Amino acid sequence: SRVLNRKPAGARSSLPALWWVDEQRTEIRWSFEELGFHSRRLANVLSEECRLAQGDRVFLILPRVPEWWLVNIACLRAGTVLIPGTSQLTPRDILHRLQVSEAKCVITDESTAHLLDAVGSQCPALTSKLLLSTRGRQGWGDLTALMGSASADHVCVDTSSDDHMTIFFTSGTTGSPKMTLHSHCSFGLGLTINGRCVYLTDSSVFWNTSDTGWAKTAWSSVFASWTQGACVFAHHMPRFNTSTVLQTLSRYPISTFCTAPTAYRMLVQEDPSRFQFPALEHCLCAGEPINPEVMSQWRRLTDLDIYEGYGQTETVLIAGTFKGMEVRPGSFGKVSPAYDVQVVDDEGRVLPRGTEGNLAIRVKPHRPFCLFLEYMGEPEKTAECFRGDFYLTGDRGVMDKDGYLWFIGRADDVILSAGYRIGPFEVENALIEHEAVAESAVVSSPDPIRGEVVKAFVVLTPEYKSMNQYELIRELQAHVKRVTAPYKYPRKIEFVDQLPKTVSGKIRRVELRKKEWDHQM
Repeated sequence: SRVLNRKPAGARSSLPALWWVDEQRTEIRWSFEELGFHSRRLANVLSEECRLAQGDRVFLILPRVPEWWLVNIACLRAGTVLIPGTSQLTPRDILHRLQVSEAKCVITDESTAHLLDAVGSQCPALTSKLLLSTRGRQGWGDLTALMGSASADHVCVDTSSDDHMTIFFTSGTTGSPKMTLHSHCSFGLGLTINGRCVYLTDSSVFWNTSDTGWAKTAWSSVFASWTQGACVFAHHMPRFNTSTVLQTLSRYPISTFCTAPTAYRMLVQEDPSRFQFPALEHCLCAGEPINPEVMSQWRRLTDLDIYEGYGQTETVLIAGTFKGMEVRPGSFGKVSPAYDVQVVDDEGRVLPRGTEGNLAIRVKPHRPFCLFLEYMGEPEKTAECFRGDFYLTGDRGVMDKDGYLWFIGRADDVILSAGYRIGPFEVENALIEHEAVAESAVVSSPDPIRGEVVKAFVVLTPEYKSMNQYELIRELQAHVKRVTAPYKYPRKIEFVDQLPKTVSGKIRRVELRKKEWDHQM
Protein backbone atom coordinates (compact mmCIF):
# COMPACT_ATOMS: atom_id res chain seq x y z
CA SER A 1 0.00 0.00 0.00
CA ARG A 2 1.09 3.55 -0.55
CA VAL A 3 2.91 5.44 2.15
CA LEU A 4 0.50 8.25 1.30
CA ASN A 5 -2.44 6.33 2.76
CA ARG A 6 -1.15 6.86 6.29
CA LYS A 7 -3.24 9.49 8.00
CA PRO A 8 -1.91 12.01 10.51
CA ALA A 9 -3.39 11.96 13.99
CA GLY A 10 -6.50 14.03 14.50
CA ALA A 11 -7.72 14.01 10.89
CA ARG A 12 -11.41 14.86 10.63
CA SER A 13 -13.80 12.41 8.99
CA SER A 14 -15.99 14.68 6.85
CA LEU A 15 -16.64 15.16 3.16
CA PRO A 16 -13.11 14.81 1.78
CA ALA A 17 -11.18 17.50 -0.03
CA LEU A 18 -10.06 14.89 -2.59
CA TRP A 19 -12.07 11.77 -3.39
CA TRP A 20 -10.19 9.54 -5.83
CA VAL A 21 -11.31 6.23 -7.34
CA ASP A 22 -9.96 3.86 -9.97
CA GLU A 23 -11.28 1.10 -12.23
CA GLN A 24 -11.16 -1.46 -9.39
CA ARG A 25 -13.17 0.91 -7.15
CA THR A 26 -10.14 1.48 -4.95
CA GLU A 27 -10.71 4.77 -3.13
CA ILE A 28 -8.48 7.35 -1.51
CA ARG A 29 -10.16 10.10 0.46
CA TRP A 30 -8.06 12.92 1.84
CA SER A 31 -9.21 15.78 4.03
CA PHE A 32 -7.67 19.22 3.70
CA GLU A 33 -5.52 18.39 6.74
CA GLU A 34 -4.23 15.25 5.03
CA LEU A 35 -3.49 17.16 1.84
CA GLY A 36 -1.49 19.59 3.95
CA PHE A 37 0.39 16.77 5.68
CA HIS A 38 1.41 15.00 2.47
CA SER A 39 2.13 18.17 0.47
CA ARG A 40 4.46 19.52 3.17
CA ARG A 41 6.51 16.36 2.83
CA LEU A 42 6.62 16.71 -0.94
CA ALA A 43 7.57 20.39 -0.66
CA ASN A 44 10.56 19.32 1.42
CA VAL A 45 11.51 16.77 -1.26
CA LEU A 46 11.50 19.53 -3.87
CA SER A 47 13.53 22.00 -1.85
CA GLU A 48 15.93 19.59 -0.08
CA GLU A 49 16.30 16.46 -2.19
CA CYS A 50 15.96 18.21 -5.56
CA ARG A 51 17.58 21.46 -4.33
CA LEU A 52 15.00 23.60 -6.08
CA ALA A 53 14.85 27.28 -5.23
CA GLN A 54 11.90 29.62 -5.40
CA GLY A 55 11.11 30.35 -9.05
CA ASP A 56 12.64 27.12 -10.39
CA ARG A 57 10.40 25.21 -12.78
CA VAL A 58 8.90 21.74 -12.33
CA PHE A 59 7.60 19.81 -15.34
CA LEU A 60 4.80 17.46 -14.26
CA ILE A 61 3.42 14.60 -16.35
CA LEU A 62 1.13 12.38 -14.31
CA PRO A 63 -2.30 10.95 -15.07
CA ARG A 64 -5.23 11.37 -12.67
CA VAL A 65 -3.51 9.99 -9.57
CA PRO A 66 -3.60 11.56 -6.08
CA GLU A 67 0.03 12.56 -6.29
CA TRP A 68 -0.78 14.95 -9.13
CA TRP A 69 -2.77 17.06 -6.69
CA LEU A 70 0.01 16.86 -4.10
CA VAL A 71 2.57 18.20 -6.58
CA ASN A 72 0.28 21.16 -7.29
CA ILE A 73 0.11 22.08 -3.61
CA ALA A 74 3.77 21.32 -2.92
CA CYS A 75 4.87 23.68 -5.69
CA LEU A 76 2.75 26.44 -4.14
CA ARG A 77 4.38 25.80 -0.78
CA ALA A 78 7.93 25.73 -2.17
CA GLY A 79 7.42 28.64 -4.56
CA THR A 80 8.42 26.56 -7.59
CA VAL A 81 6.72 27.14 -10.94
CA LEU A 82 4.54 24.24 -12.05
CA ILE A 83 4.38 23.21 -15.73
CA PRO A 84 1.68 20.55 -16.23
CA GLY A 85 1.84 18.32 -19.30
CA THR A 86 -0.45 15.61 -20.64
CA SER A 87 0.60 11.95 -20.77
CA GLN A 88 -0.17 12.01 -24.51
CA LEU A 89 2.85 14.18 -25.35
CA THR A 90 5.34 12.82 -27.87
CA PRO A 91 9.13 12.89 -27.32
CA ARG A 92 9.30 15.91 -29.64
CA ASP A 93 6.64 17.69 -27.57
CA ILE A 94 8.47 16.90 -24.34
CA LEU A 95 11.82 18.04 -25.70
CA HIS A 96 10.32 21.35 -26.86
CA ARG A 97 8.70 21.99 -23.48
CA LEU A 98 11.79 21.14 -21.47
CA GLN A 99 14.11 23.22 -23.61
CA VAL A 100 12.03 26.39 -23.85
CA SER A 101 10.90 26.29 -20.21
CA GLU A 102 14.34 25.37 -18.83
CA ALA A 103 12.65 23.17 -16.24
CA LYS A 104 15.03 21.89 -13.55
CA CYS A 105 12.87 19.01 -12.33
CA VAL A 106 10.52 16.48 -13.92
CA ILE A 107 7.97 14.32 -12.14
CA THR A 108 6.27 11.45 -13.96
CA ASP A 109 5.44 7.73 -13.88
CA GLU A 110 6.60 4.65 -15.79
CA SER A 111 4.44 5.36 -18.83
CA THR A 112 6.45 8.48 -19.72
CA ALA A 113 9.83 8.07 -18.01
CA HIS A 114 11.42 6.40 -21.04
CA LEU A 115 10.40 9.33 -23.24
CA LEU A 116 12.00 11.77 -20.84
CA ASP A 117 15.17 9.66 -20.72
CA ALA A 118 15.31 9.74 -24.52
CA VAL A 119 15.46 13.55 -24.62
CA GLY A 120 16.91 14.42 -21.21
CA SER A 121 20.50 14.66 -22.44
CA GLN A 122 19.46 17.56 -24.70
CA CYS A 123 18.08 19.54 -21.74
CA PRO A 124 21.03 21.02 -19.80
CA ALA A 125 18.80 22.78 -17.26
CA LEU A 126 17.31 19.48 -16.06
CA THR A 127 18.92 18.47 -12.74
CA SER A 128 16.45 16.13 -11.00
CA LYS A 129 13.92 13.48 -11.94
CA LEU A 130 11.26 11.98 -9.68
CA LEU A 131 9.38 8.81 -10.55
CA LEU A 132 6.05 7.55 -9.21
CA SER A 133 6.43 3.79 -9.53
CA THR A 134 6.62 0.57 -7.53
CA ARG A 135 9.80 -0.25 -9.42
CA GLY A 136 13.00 1.75 -9.45
CA ARG A 137 14.58 3.30 -12.52
CA GLN A 138 18.20 4.29 -12.89
CA GLY A 139 18.76 8.01 -12.61
CA TRP A 140 15.37 8.66 -11.03
CA GLY A 141 14.39 9.39 -7.43
CA ASP A 142 11.60 7.30 -5.92
CA LEU A 143 8.84 9.84 -5.27
CA THR A 144 6.88 7.71 -2.78
CA ALA A 145 9.97 6.64 -0.80
CA LEU A 146 11.37 10.17 -0.66
CA MET A 147 8.05 11.51 0.62
CA GLY A 148 7.87 8.72 3.20
CA SER A 149 11.19 9.77 4.71
CA ALA A 150 10.72 13.54 4.42
CA SER A 151 9.70 15.77 7.29
CA ALA A 152 6.06 16.86 7.50
CA ASP A 153 7.14 20.25 8.83
CA HIS A 154 7.47 22.90 6.18
CA VAL A 155 7.13 26.66 6.14
CA CYS A 156 5.60 28.10 2.97
CA VAL A 157 7.77 30.55 1.08
CA ASP A 158 6.58 34.13 0.84
CA THR A 159 5.26 35.03 -2.60
CA SER A 160 3.98 38.29 -4.04
CA SER A 161 0.92 38.62 -6.24
CA ASP A 162 2.94 38.90 -9.46
CA ASP A 163 5.40 36.08 -8.71
CA HIS A 164 5.30 33.31 -11.31
CA MET A 165 3.11 30.37 -10.28
CA THR A 166 2.39 28.17 -13.30
CA ILE A 167 3.08 27.86 -17.02
CA PHE A 168 0.60 26.23 -19.37
CA PHE A 169 1.40 25.46 -22.96
CA THR A 170 -1.50 26.44 -25.21
CA SER A 171 -3.24 23.57 -26.97
CA GLY A 172 -2.03 24.62 -30.40
CA THR A 173 -5.37 24.76 -32.27
CA THR A 174 -4.07 27.65 -34.42
CA GLY A 175 -0.30 27.26 -34.29
CA SER A 176 2.66 26.13 -32.19
CA PRO A 177 2.04 25.91 -28.41
CA LYS A 178 3.02 29.03 -26.48
CA MET A 179 4.09 29.28 -22.83
CA THR A 180 1.25 31.04 -21.04
CA LEU A 181 2.53 32.44 -17.74
CA HIS A 182 0.25 32.88 -14.74
CA SER A 183 0.99 34.42 -11.36
CA HIS A 184 -0.08 33.66 -7.80
CA CYS A 185 -2.66 36.37 -8.33
CA SER A 186 -3.98 35.65 -11.83
CA PHE A 187 -4.73 31.96 -11.19
CA GLY A 188 -4.21 31.60 -7.45
CA LEU A 189 -6.80 34.28 -6.66
CA GLY A 190 -8.44 34.74 -10.05
CA LEU A 191 -9.96 31.27 -10.18
CA THR A 192 -12.09 32.00 -7.12
CA ILE A 193 -14.29 33.70 -9.74
CA ASN A 194 -14.90 30.31 -11.33
CA GLY A 195 -15.85 28.65 -8.06
CA ARG A 196 -18.32 31.38 -7.20
CA CYS A 197 -19.88 31.50 -10.66
CA VAL A 198 -20.42 27.73 -10.57
CA TYR A 199 -21.96 28.12 -7.10
CA LEU A 200 -19.73 25.54 -5.43
CA THR A 201 -20.03 25.16 -1.67
CA ASP A 202 -18.45 22.98 1.01
CA SER A 203 -21.23 20.43 0.38
CA SER A 204 -20.49 20.14 -3.36
CA VAL A 205 -18.82 17.10 -4.94
CA PHE A 206 -17.35 18.31 -8.23
CA TRP A 207 -16.17 15.95 -10.96
CA ASN A 208 -14.28 17.48 -13.87
CA THR A 209 -12.99 14.97 -16.45
CA SER A 210 -10.32 17.20 -18.00
CA ASP A 211 -6.85 15.81 -18.66
CA THR A 212 -4.31 16.80 -16.01
CA GLY A 213 -2.14 18.51 -18.60
CA TRP A 214 -4.63 21.28 -19.29
CA ALA A 215 -5.57 24.52 -17.58
CA LYS A 216 -9.16 23.31 -17.19
CA THR A 217 -7.99 20.92 -14.48
CA ALA A 218 -6.39 23.79 -12.56
CA TRP A 219 -9.66 25.67 -13.04
CA SER A 220 -12.10 23.05 -11.80
CA SER A 221 -10.11 20.36 -10.03
CA VAL A 222 -7.87 22.58 -7.92
CA PHE A 223 -8.58 26.27 -7.39
CA ALA A 224 -12.29 26.77 -8.16
CA SER A 225 -13.25 23.81 -5.96
CA TRP A 226 -10.88 24.17 -3.05
CA THR A 227 -11.22 27.93 -2.66
CA GLN A 228 -14.93 27.23 -2.02
CA GLY A 229 -14.27 24.27 0.27
CA ALA A 230 -15.78 21.80 -2.21
CA CYS A 231 -14.79 18.17 -2.66
CA VAL A 232 -12.79 17.38 -5.79
CA PHE A 233 -13.86 14.03 -7.22
CA ALA A 234 -11.43 12.27 -9.55
CA HIS A 235 -11.63 9.03 -11.51
CA HIS A 236 -8.34 7.59 -12.75
CA MET A 237 -9.92 6.65 -16.14
CA PRO A 238 -6.86 6.53 -18.47
CA ARG A 239 -9.10 7.14 -21.49
CA PHE A 240 -12.54 8.69 -21.66
CA ASN A 241 -15.04 5.85 -21.51
CA THR A 242 -18.76 6.50 -21.67
CA SER A 243 -19.64 3.40 -19.66
CA THR A 244 -17.25 4.39 -16.86
CA VAL A 245 -18.66 7.91 -16.77
CA LEU A 246 -22.28 6.72 -16.58
CA GLN A 247 -21.51 4.17 -13.87
CA THR A 248 -19.56 6.73 -11.85
CA LEU A 249 -22.31 9.36 -12.02
CA SER A 250 -24.79 6.71 -10.89
CA ARG A 251 -22.68 5.24 -8.09
CA TYR A 252 -21.12 8.29 -6.38
CA PRO A 253 -22.73 11.44 -4.89
CA ILE A 254 -21.44 13.77 -7.61
CA SER A 255 -23.43 16.99 -7.50
CA THR A 256 -21.59 19.00 -10.19
CA PHE A 257 -20.23 17.49 -13.39
CA CYS A 258 -18.06 19.13 -16.05
CA THR A 259 -16.81 17.59 -19.26
CA ALA A 260 -16.01 18.62 -22.83
CA PRO A 261 -18.64 19.00 -25.56
CA THR A 262 -17.02 16.08 -27.39
CA ALA A 263 -17.68 13.90 -24.35
CA TYR A 264 -21.33 14.97 -24.13
CA ARG A 265 -21.71 14.09 -27.82
CA MET A 266 -20.47 10.59 -27.02
CA LEU A 267 -22.61 10.22 -23.90
CA VAL A 268 -25.94 11.11 -25.52
CA GLN A 269 -25.50 8.22 -27.95
CA GLU A 270 -25.66 5.73 -25.07
CA ASP A 271 -28.67 3.69 -23.89
CA PRO A 272 -31.14 6.13 -22.25
CA SER A 273 -31.96 3.64 -19.47
CA ARG A 274 -28.46 4.11 -18.05
CA PHE A 275 -28.99 7.79 -17.19
CA GLN A 276 -29.91 7.55 -13.50
CA PHE A 277 -27.88 10.09 -11.53
CA PRO A 278 -29.56 10.63 -8.13
CA ALA A 279 -27.13 13.24 -6.77
CA LEU A 280 -26.41 15.21 -9.95
CA GLU A 281 -27.67 18.81 -9.83
CA HIS A 282 -25.52 20.88 -12.17
CA CYS A 283 -23.83 20.09 -15.52
CA LEU A 284 -21.13 22.22 -17.11
CA CYS A 285 -19.07 22.23 -20.29
CA ALA A 286 -16.12 24.22 -21.56
CA GLY A 287 -13.21 23.99 -23.97
CA GLU A 288 -15.11 24.51 -27.21
CA PRO A 289 -18.70 25.42 -28.13
CA ILE A 290 -21.38 22.80 -27.53
CA ASN A 291 -24.03 22.06 -30.14
CA PRO A 292 -27.61 22.96 -29.18
CA GLU A 293 -28.78 19.55 -30.38
CA VAL A 294 -26.47 17.82 -27.88
CA MET A 295 -27.77 20.09 -25.10
CA SER A 296 -31.33 19.16 -26.02
CA GLN A 297 -30.56 15.43 -26.05
CA TRP A 298 -28.83 15.64 -22.64
CA ARG A 299 -31.81 17.43 -21.14
CA ARG A 300 -34.18 14.76 -22.48
CA LEU A 301 -32.02 12.06 -20.89
CA THR A 302 -31.30 13.70 -17.52
CA ASP A 303 -33.79 16.56 -17.10
CA LEU A 304 -30.73 18.77 -16.57
CA ASP A 305 -29.42 21.65 -18.64
CA ILE A 306 -25.78 21.97 -19.68
CA TYR A 307 -24.37 25.32 -18.60
CA GLU A 308 -21.61 26.45 -20.93
CA GLY A 309 -18.54 28.35 -19.79
CA TYR A 310 -16.11 30.29 -21.96
CA GLY A 311 -12.49 31.00 -21.16
CA GLN A 312 -8.94 30.42 -22.31
CA THR A 313 -5.61 29.23 -21.00
CA GLU A 314 -4.75 32.94 -20.74
CA THR A 315 -7.76 33.83 -18.58
CA VAL A 316 -10.11 32.70 -15.89
CA LEU A 317 -13.81 32.36 -16.72
CA ILE A 318 -14.66 35.05 -19.28
CA ALA A 319 -18.36 34.34 -19.63
CA GLY A 320 -20.90 31.65 -18.97
CA THR A 321 -24.47 30.63 -18.45
CA PHE A 322 -24.74 30.69 -14.67
CA LYS A 323 -27.29 29.15 -12.34
CA GLY A 324 -30.57 31.05 -12.47
CA MET A 325 -29.94 32.37 -15.98
CA GLU A 326 -32.01 31.39 -18.97
CA VAL A 327 -30.17 28.82 -21.07
CA ARG A 328 -30.10 29.98 -24.68
CA PRO A 329 -28.76 27.10 -26.81
CA GLY A 330 -25.95 28.31 -29.03
CA SER A 331 -24.96 31.10 -26.63
CA PHE A 332 -22.29 30.69 -23.98
CA GLY A 333 -24.01 33.13 -21.66
CA LYS A 334 -23.08 36.49 -20.21
CA VAL A 335 -19.88 38.12 -19.02
CA SER A 336 -18.46 36.90 -15.70
CA PRO A 337 -17.74 39.35 -12.85
CA ALA A 338 -14.01 39.06 -13.61
CA TYR A 339 -14.03 41.09 -16.81
CA ASP A 340 -15.47 43.84 -18.95
CA VAL A 341 -16.00 42.00 -22.24
CA GLN A 342 -16.92 43.82 -25.44
CA VAL A 343 -17.16 43.02 -29.13
CA VAL A 344 -14.67 45.23 -30.96
CA ASP A 345 -13.35 45.81 -34.47
CA ASP A 346 -9.78 45.13 -35.58
CA GLU A 347 -8.65 48.51 -34.20
CA GLY A 348 -10.15 47.91 -30.76
CA ARG A 349 -13.25 50.08 -31.20
CA VAL A 350 -16.42 48.85 -29.46
CA LEU A 351 -19.10 47.70 -31.91
CA PRO A 352 -22.88 48.03 -31.48
CA ARG A 353 -24.89 45.14 -30.03
CA GLY A 354 -25.78 42.56 -32.65
CA THR A 355 -22.64 43.24 -34.73
CA GLU A 356 -20.07 40.51 -35.31
CA GLY A 357 -16.55 41.31 -34.20
CA ASN A 358 -13.63 40.29 -31.99
CA LEU A 359 -14.40 39.09 -28.48
CA ALA A 360 -12.20 41.25 -26.28
CA ILE A 361 -11.44 42.03 -22.63
CA ARG A 362 -10.89 45.62 -21.51
CA VAL A 363 -7.40 46.07 -20.01
CA LYS A 364 -7.22 49.87 -19.78
CA PRO A 365 -7.24 51.91 -17.63
CA HIS A 366 -7.07 48.91 -15.27
CA ARG A 367 -5.68 45.53 -16.27
CA PRO A 368 -7.73 42.68 -14.78
CA PHE A 369 -5.84 40.93 -11.98
CA CYS A 370 -6.83 37.51 -13.35
CA LEU A 371 -5.34 37.87 -16.85
CA PHE A 372 -2.13 36.02 -17.73
CA LEU A 373 1.18 37.86 -17.49
CA GLU A 374 2.68 37.08 -20.91
CA TYR A 375 3.69 34.46 -23.44
CA MET A 376 7.14 33.73 -22.06
CA GLY A 377 9.97 34.44 -24.48
CA GLU A 378 7.58 35.73 -27.17
CA PRO A 379 7.01 39.46 -26.60
CA GLU A 380 5.78 39.91 -30.17
CA LYS A 381 3.09 37.25 -29.70
CA THR A 382 2.07 38.88 -26.42
CA ALA A 383 1.85 42.32 -28.04
CA GLU A 384 -0.29 40.96 -30.89
CA CYS A 385 -3.05 40.13 -28.39
CA PHE A 386 -3.62 43.76 -27.43
CA ARG A 387 -5.40 46.38 -29.51
CA GLY A 388 -6.31 49.79 -28.13
CA ASP A 389 -7.79 49.31 -24.67
CA PHE A 390 -8.45 45.61 -25.17
CA TYR A 391 -6.99 42.11 -25.04
CA LEU A 392 -8.23 40.18 -28.10
CA THR A 393 -9.19 36.59 -27.37
CA GLY A 394 -8.74 35.54 -31.01
CA ASP A 395 -12.40 34.51 -31.16
CA ARG A 396 -15.18 36.09 -33.17
CA GLY A 397 -18.63 36.58 -31.71
CA VAL A 398 -21.75 38.69 -31.25
CA MET A 399 -23.32 40.21 -28.13
CA ASP A 400 -27.10 40.45 -28.38
CA LYS A 401 -29.31 43.17 -26.90
CA ASP A 402 -29.69 41.19 -23.66
CA GLY A 403 -25.95 40.78 -23.16
CA TYR A 404 -25.77 37.13 -24.24
CA LEU A 405 -22.64 36.21 -26.21
CA TRP A 406 -22.73 34.05 -29.31
CA PHE A 407 -19.66 32.31 -30.71
CA ILE A 408 -18.87 32.63 -34.42
CA GLY A 409 -15.48 30.92 -34.55
CA ARG A 410 -11.78 31.43 -34.11
CA ALA A 411 -10.73 34.51 -36.05
CA ASP A 412 -8.65 32.29 -38.33
CA ASP A 413 -11.59 29.90 -38.89
CA VAL A 414 -14.15 32.38 -40.27
CA ILE A 415 -14.95 31.65 -43.93
CA LEU A 416 -15.29 34.48 -46.47
CA SER A 417 -17.37 33.26 -49.39
CA ALA A 418 -18.67 35.56 -52.14
CA GLY A 419 -18.87 38.45 -49.71
CA TYR A 420 -20.50 36.45 -46.91
CA ARG A 421 -18.82 35.81 -43.55
CA ILE A 422 -19.63 32.31 -42.35
CA GLY A 423 -18.73 30.95 -38.92
CA PRO A 424 -17.96 27.21 -38.94
CA PHE A 425 -19.75 26.58 -35.65
CA GLU A 426 -23.21 27.41 -37.00
CA VAL A 427 -22.75 25.02 -39.93
CA GLU A 428 -21.46 22.30 -37.60
CA ASN A 429 -24.50 22.82 -35.37
CA ALA A 430 -26.79 22.34 -38.35
CA LEU A 431 -25.00 19.20 -39.48
CA ILE A 432 -25.06 17.47 -36.11
CA GLU A 433 -28.83 17.81 -35.96
CA HIS A 434 -28.94 15.20 -38.73
CA GLU A 435 -28.96 11.64 -37.40
CA ALA A 436 -26.25 10.58 -39.87
CA VAL A 437 -23.65 12.91 -38.34
CA ALA A 438 -21.61 11.85 -35.31
CA GLU A 439 -19.10 14.72 -35.61
CA SER A 440 -18.14 17.37 -38.11
CA ALA A 441 -15.57 20.08 -38.73
CA VAL A 442 -16.14 22.94 -41.14
CA VAL A 443 -13.35 24.89 -42.87
CA SER A 444 -12.81 27.05 -45.92
CA SER A 445 -11.88 25.53 -49.26
CA PRO A 446 -10.49 27.54 -52.21
CA ASP A 447 -12.92 28.28 -55.04
CA PRO A 448 -12.10 30.09 -58.32
CA ILE A 449 -15.38 32.03 -58.34
CA ARG A 450 -16.34 32.59 -54.70
CA GLY A 451 -12.78 32.78 -53.35
CA GLU A 452 -13.68 30.35 -50.58
CA VAL A 453 -16.53 27.93 -50.02
CA VAL A 454 -17.68 25.95 -47.01
CA LYS A 455 -16.32 22.42 -46.76
CA ALA A 456 -17.46 19.95 -44.13
CA PHE A 457 -15.49 16.94 -42.92
CA VAL A 458 -18.08 14.53 -41.51
CA VAL A 459 -17.77 11.47 -39.28
CA LEU A 460 -20.85 9.31 -39.87
CA THR A 461 -22.84 7.36 -37.30
CA PRO A 462 -22.54 3.58 -37.83
CA GLU A 463 -26.02 3.23 -39.36
CA TYR A 464 -25.17 5.54 -42.26
CA LYS A 465 -21.69 4.37 -43.21
CA SER A 466 -22.98 2.03 -45.90
CA MET A 467 -25.36 4.55 -47.50
CA ASN A 468 -24.67 5.86 -50.99
CA GLN A 469 -22.30 8.78 -50.39
CA TYR A 470 -23.53 10.91 -53.29
CA GLU A 471 -27.12 10.69 -52.02
CA LEU A 472 -26.03 11.38 -48.44
CA ILE A 473 -24.08 14.49 -49.45
CA ARG A 474 -27.19 15.86 -51.19
CA GLU A 475 -29.32 15.03 -48.16
CA LEU A 476 -26.94 16.76 -45.72
CA GLN A 477 -26.67 19.82 -47.94
CA ALA A 478 -30.44 20.10 -48.15
CA HIS A 479 -30.70 19.65 -44.40
CA VAL A 480 -28.29 22.54 -43.69
CA LYS A 481 -30.21 24.78 -46.10
CA ARG A 482 -33.39 24.06 -44.15
CA VAL A 483 -32.04 24.78 -40.67
CA THR A 484 -29.79 27.78 -41.35
CA ALA A 485 -29.26 30.48 -43.97
CA PRO A 486 -29.01 28.69 -47.36
CA TYR A 487 -25.76 30.45 -48.33
CA LYS A 488 -24.03 28.71 -45.41
CA TYR A 489 -24.54 25.16 -46.66
CA PRO A 490 -21.37 23.11 -47.30
CA ARG A 491 -20.74 23.02 -51.02
CA LYS A 492 -18.15 20.32 -50.39
CA ILE A 493 -18.51 17.37 -48.01
CA GLU A 494 -15.90 14.72 -47.31
CA PHE A 495 -16.59 11.69 -45.12
CA VAL A 496 -13.75 10.74 -42.76
CA ASP A 497 -13.25 8.12 -40.04
CA GLN A 498 -12.03 10.65 -37.50
CA LEU A 499 -11.16 14.34 -37.10
CA PRO A 500 -7.70 15.63 -36.17
CA LYS A 501 -7.69 16.88 -32.60
CA THR A 502 -5.30 18.32 -30.10
CA VAL A 503 -4.39 16.14 -27.13
CA SER A 504 -7.01 18.08 -25.16
CA GLY A 505 -9.72 16.95 -27.60
CA LYS A 506 -10.25 20.19 -29.52
CA ILE A 507 -10.73 19.87 -33.27
CA ARG A 508 -7.71 21.12 -35.23
CA ARG A 509 -9.50 22.99 -38.00
CA VAL A 510 -6.21 24.70 -38.82
CA GLU A 511 -4.81 21.30 -39.90
CA LEU A 512 -7.83 20.51 -42.05
CA ARG A 513 -7.79 23.97 -43.60
CA LYS A 514 -4.07 23.79 -44.43
CA LYS A 515 -4.44 20.35 -45.99
CA GLU A 516 -7.42 21.53 -48.02
CA TRP A 517 -5.67 24.62 -49.36
CA ASP A 518 -2.36 22.83 -50.03
CA HIS A 519 -4.24 20.16 -51.98
CA GLN A 520 -6.33 22.58 -54.05
CA MET A 521 -3.68 25.16 -54.91
